[in-house]
Amino acid sequence: MMFSRKGKLKKEFDEKLIHLIKETKEDWNSAKVIEGLVDDYDLEIIAQRKIAESIHFYLFKEARIRKILLK
Repeated sequence: MMFSRKGKLKKEFDEKLIHLIKETKEDWNSAKVIEGLVDDYDLEIIAQRKIAESIHFYLFKEARIRKILLK
């Protein structure tokens, strides 16, 4: 009875993690598109893409640890 809330909280935070993964995937894709459209070599744009990529893969790794299936 005391731990009945544990499953509800896990489900809620798993849904938030899935939502964050989808958002970061969109951010990463848009950063790749922007980098492709820029004519000159801009380190700031490359850094933004790499930051978005690393955040996405960190969240993806966390989902694997929690054994969350992405649909």
